[in-house]
This record gives sequence, C-alpha cells and structure tokens, in this order.
Amino acid sequence: MTTMSTKAPMKYIVVSGGVVSGLGKGVTASSIGVLLRAGGWRVTSIKIDPYINIDAGTMSPFEHGEVFVLDDGGEADLDLGNYERFVDTTLTRDHNITTGKIYQAVIAKERKGEYLGKTVQVIPHVTDEIQEWIERVAKIPVDGQDGQPDVCIIELGGTVGDIESMPFIEAVRQLQWRVGTHNFCLVHVSLVPVVGADGGEQKTKPTQHSVQALRSAGLSPHMLACRSKEPLEQAVLDKLALFCHVTPDCILNLCDVSNIWHVPLVMQEQGGHLAIMRQLKLDFRRLDLEAWAHRANKWDSVTVPVTIAIVGKYTGLGDSYLSVTKALMHSAVASDRKLQIVWVEAGMLEDAHRVENEVAYDEAWGKVKSVDGILVPGGFGERGTEGKILAAQYARESNTPFLGICLGMQAAVIEFARNVLGIKHAHSTEMVPNCPDPAVIFMPEGSTTHMGGTMRLGSRRTIFQTLDCKAAKLYNSQPFVDERHRHRYEVNPDMVDQLEAAGCAFVGKDDTLKRMEILEYPDHPFFLATQYHPEYKSRPGRPSPPFMGLILAASGQLAGYLTDDAVAMRSAAPGGFLQSPLKAIKNMKPAE
Repeated sequence: MTTMSTKAPMKYIVVSGGVVSGLGKGVTASSIGVLLRAGGWRVTSIKIDPYINIDAGTMSPFEHGEVFVLDDGGEADLDLGNYERFVDTTLTRDHNITTGKIYQAVIAKERKGEYLGKTVQVIPHVTDEIQEWIERVAKIPVDGQDGQPDVCIIELGGTVGDIESMPFIEAVRQLQWRVGTHNFCLVHVSLVPVVGADGGEQKTKPTQHSVQALRSAGLSPHMLACRSKEPLEQAVLDKLALFCHVTPDCILNLCDVSNIWHVPLVMQEQGGHLAIMRQLKLDFRRLDLEAWAHRANKWDSVTVPVTIAIVGKYTGLGDSYLSVTKALMHSAVASDRKLQIVWVEAGMLEDAHRVENEVAYDEAWGKVKSVDGILVPGGFGERGTEGKILAAQYARESNTPFLGICLGMQAAVIEFARNVLGIKHAHSTEMVPNCPDPAVIFMPEGSTTHMGGTMRLGSRRTIFQTLDCKAAKLYNSQPFVDERHRHRYEVNPDMVDQLEAAGCAFVGKDDTLKRMEILEYPDHPFFLATQYHPEYKSRPGRPSPPFMGLILAASGQLAGYLTDDAVAMRSAAPGGFLQSPLKAIKNMKPAE
C-alpha cells in the first residue's frame, strides 16, 4: 500500500453526537479509522471530553466506565481503547483532551505572563489553546512509523447543545477555516427513534433539531451517521437529506448489528469511505478489509461455547470492564469458540452475604461452579475483595482455569498465604492498614495524599525468570514483555520466598527483580495471574497472551498451543500471531 506524502496537509474528521448520549460515537470514529487504514492511510485519533477533570483516573467505573491506561501512563476515556483496538495504534495522554487540561494550560500561560497583559477569555484564548493542542497532537506518529499521520479523527464528546461542550464546538468551528474546507469533514451521529406500537414510525425530527443546533453554532455536517434499531426506510433517508442539508449519499444508516466488527463493513457497503474521500479530496483507493470481514463473520458463525465467569466489583455496568470483555472476545474468536460471559458480583460470594440473602449467595456460587474458566479483574477498595479471594481459592482447589489481573493477582496471593502457608490473617494493607501479616503492601514510591496520576502507571518491563512456564510460552518464549500497569499495591517482597517454597511460582518480575509481575501454579492446569493489565494491549487480530491462555485452557485446547513447534510457528508469523492459530497447528505435519 502507498501512503500520502508527509508534505500533504493534515486531514481532520470530526465526529459529533446529537439527541442522546451513548449512541456510539466512539465506535463510529473507530470504524472510520478502520476504513481509512484499510486504504493505506495513516490514522491517528483524539478524544475530547468536556468534563473538568484533568483525566479519567479518579472517576468511578460506575460513573464513566473503565479507565483506559496508555503506554505513557495516561489514564484516559475508554474510547481511546476503542481507537487503539480498531486502528491498532498506540496513543498518548495528550490524545485525550479535557476541559481540565485546557484550562490548566491556559492558566499556566497566564501565570507566566504569556498573554502580555491581555484579558484572558474563552474566545480567543481557550479556543486557540484547543486548536493548537489538536494540531500539535495530530502530528504525533502512533503506528510505529516515522513522520506524521495522514488523517486525524476527532471525537467530540458529549451531546451538541451541552453547555460544557460550547468552547470545543466553537474551536472546531474555527478549525474548519484554519485548516481549509477540503481538509475538514464533520460526521454527525444522531438517533432516529421509532414511535408507536406495532413497528411504529421512524421519526426524523430529533435529528433535524440536532443538526439545527449544530448549524446555529456555525457547523454544518458533511455526513450523517443515523443510529436505528432497524434499517431506515428510503423515504426517511430522503427526508433527512432534505431537512439536514446533506446529500443522500452522505447519510449512513448504522442500524444494530450482531457485533461491532460489522460497523466498518456496513459503512463500506453504504459508500461511507467514498463520501469521506470526496470531501477530503483523497485519492480513491480499494480497501483491504478481508481479514476484518473474516473476523466479523467468524464471530457470528462459531457455535461451540466457552463460558467465563468475571468475578468483579462493578458488574452492574458492562463498560466498567470493557477492555477485559473485548480481550476475551479477541481470544475466543481466535480459538474458534463462542464466548459466553457470566457476571458474578464478588460480594455475593462472601459468607457475610449468605446471612443477608442466601438465595443470591447460592446463585452466585452456582454460576462460579458452572463455568469453564474464572477471571478476576482489577479494582480498588475493600468491597468484594473477600469474594475475589474465595473465587481464587475455588479455582485453585478445583483445577478450574483461572486468570487474575492486578487486584486479582493480589487476591490469589492472599488466598495462597492463608490456605497453603497457614497465615490466617494474611491480607492487603489497602483493606487492613494494620494487618499483622501483610501479603500485599503499599508501594514505597506511591503518594498517600494525592490520588490523580500517582499510581504505578503505563508500560513497564516484565522479565521472565524461566522460559519453561505457561506464561512465557504464551508470549512465544520471549525473554521479556512490556505491558501496562495501574496499581498502588504490590506483593510483599518479604513473603516471596515463603510463597515460592510452597509452590507459588513468580515466573515474571520487574527489572529490579523485587516486584512480582506474573504468578503461576506449575501443577495446576492453568492458574495465571498478572500484576499488570494485559487487556489494554489486546487487539482483534493479536489477542492478549494471558487471555488466549485462559480461553484455550477453558476449552481444552491449551496443550497443543504451547508445544515448541507451535511457539516457533507463531514466533515466525508477522506480529507473533496467526489469524487462525489452532487451524495452523492442526495443519502442521512433522517432516517425513
């Protein structure tokens, strides 16, 4: 594939949203990125969040979904995870713009005297800062190549008309003239609801009013992406074109699909890529979406189930564990299995809850005991921790495949210390500050006074202590791995020798060899736990190795995947992974 000259002007695509929140602006922006990347263009992404927080790091998962951690330690909105997974990029903290960051930067300049005595105002100072931030960050390469990207896709968070979004909308209005008409494309995502019984009528008025609000702010969309449950009728599409001032071929109907990997394919089928190329004066190219389409269709066609229990604290909101569920999806489709997730509220497994609600207690344990594998994800605070510890104990004693992440690993260590070493009061100082036998302790470099951005964050190196272990083989026998972290507490170094002597093998440690990163039980079919968060680097075409191990073990396919020949075959493949690794293993024949 050819790429544009680095001297060509940056192209900007802005994705806005109207009517209601949660329409899928992030998936729409990510899908546009998939189309452009399939045409050979280099793509980067920016997310604008109008909230005053500096970043998402201190937000509750119930409030805003998961916090997505970047390589540089940035704690960002979960949509950056969508961008990275769909477009296969590595973004930075500056690719997530918030009101807090913008005002912090403006006030810092004012304190330095950079405004030369001027009265600092929203226009032009705040709007200029937004535009300068966008133009600066858009030039950062995010795909491992040198030189700036060709296209920057900007998702404008919130809903058109929100008070907090107004400075960003004004900045985008100015940006369209600053960069030039044919270097700017605005895609507006809206909802076409159905009103009435027995099928009802598809209503265009909410979208008309949303576009009207956008145009009153000085922005006229070049394309509409209309969300609906069922395909829109032609008369509805014609009405939208007439009243929203867009041509019919620039209206995309993004109705509900069986899985989100179909969204780029739906866009392509409706000519969305052609409309973008016309607006941005890009040369027309054929898109290579064969592998993407294969994955989307394979997800729909696999029938053999694999059930995984996610034992967590925030199970009331699926977005709280979005990267975890996506990583499971990536591994399941690569393993030729239909993923079935069973959500288990960790607190329901605790003995204290049995007294309050025995039926719910029995139901929770019934779920745990019925699945093929157990995953205990990260989290903070005391609530539900004992339930996670009990889930780890059950997995160890019943030989059920288990993957623990961050707090999940710490729960496994506490459980092992209590029930194997006999240290009955073993716990974490996060939950029991004065614990007499701490198995997990506060990291010495952490802050006890400030919460935001003070954890051990971002990409850190883990060095394998032996390559003769399941974890190393899952990573294709590489001597080390770089994975992303987000934690304040760690396994107590003073207890490591006792744990290892009893069979708790720490097969991965940090570069100082003092911080435990990967735990494995050699005599267990599959019991793996990591201090880092492997889900953040999982990709549809390159699943996270620990998640791949869990799914393969839960479906009885792990042994063949870990053979020396299978590891060698994956190591020789581009990116260290094959699209259909199990099929390749089956087709691998010994030399005669």
